[in-house]
Amino acid sequence: MTLLMKCARRLAVVASLAILTVGVLGATALAFARDQTISVLVAAPSGTSSTIVTVEDKVWTAGVRDPASTEPVSGTEHFRIGSITKTFVATVLLQLVDEGKITLDNPVENYLPGAVRGGEEITVRQVLQHTSGLPDYMKAAGWSTNRWRGEGRYRDYSPDDLLHQAFTRPPDFLPGESFRYSNTNYIVAGLLIEAITGQAYGTEIKQRILQPLDLAGTSIPGSDPQLPEPSIRAVLELDDGSRVDVTEQNETLDWAAGEMISTSTDLTTFLDALLGGRLLTAPTLAEMRTTVPMGMGFHYGLGLERFDLPCGGQLWGHGGQLLGYVTYAYHRDDGHTLTLLRASGNDDSFLGFAAIATAAYCFASP
Repeated sequence: MTLLMKCARRLAVVASLAILTVGVLGATALAFARDQTISVLVAAPSGTSSTIVTVEDKVWTAGVRDPASTEPVSGTEHFRIGSITKTFVATVLLQLVDEGKITLDNPVENYLPGAVRGGEEITVRQVLQHTSGLPDYMKAAGWSTNRWRGEGRYRDYSPDDLLHQAFTRPPDFLPGESFRYSNTNYIVAGLLIEAITGQAYGTEIKQRILQPLDLAGTSIPGSDPQLPEPSIRAVLELDDGSRVDVTEQNETLDWAAGEMISTSTDLTTFLDALLGGRLLTAPTLAEMRTTVPMGMGFHYGLGLERFDLPCGGQLWGHGGQLLGYVTYAYHRDDGHTLTLLRASGNDDSFLGFAAIATAAYCFASP
């Protein structure tokens, strides 16, 4: 699920960011240089069991790998990246555009006949940019990996199951008329990859991205609920005050919309390669970076979000949130990258990300 889905939350973020920058960052940055400021922000959140922040080649950590232990975080651990999966999926689909195997402005019906309701009017571009109007299957009770599902978190789902659930709801709008983030779009994107290549979408990601870039810490788990070791484990406090371990989840409910696992180092390497022009041709990368407004200053391209810094300049990347894990991975055009992982928190950590990004990019390093 995206971290920037709700307009009301965006309004709160915009208002709070100005206060936060002037208040917390303004006061802190007067006394500390950039690195010390980030150290303060990394250690600040209450209720979070683990935090990893990387800025370029520097790493800040806080907390423990496992809330049930005292072993400190090292920064090398595996964790769930949620919707950052969408950027990997979009990259593969855009590589197929470069190869002439699919066209962005063709209807999805051309490639998935009969599979997508209204597919004759929905283009590949609209799927990748969340302007298709396809309703989000995760809006239904029990269908979101961002909610505690008890033993249901081990259940297997097929992409057809997810589309069937989505199509029990009416379209959000006519194709191309608006923007609304919907995980259903990236179920369709995964199916497009499989229809065109004849291989599992995860196999294509492995062969086209993970292996060439040597991203050994990144995986597509399928039905396997485990995290590779070393891992960041996460817990959740339920309404009755009890705490449950949410680390193990069968992520087929997310599939191509958010099932992947990675590390901070691998995410940095991936974004460096993608936005440095090593995975797509220049014209196709330009298409990926052509955005529509998400609302309140945020913009969405083709599987890529743009975040505008309060001091000017832009970051490109994506955020990911699912139960127990919040991740941000962004890259500036000068090559400077930022990743953030928080485990066991009770919100989307956006204000924390915005504060750290402000410190990282708007305050000079000593």
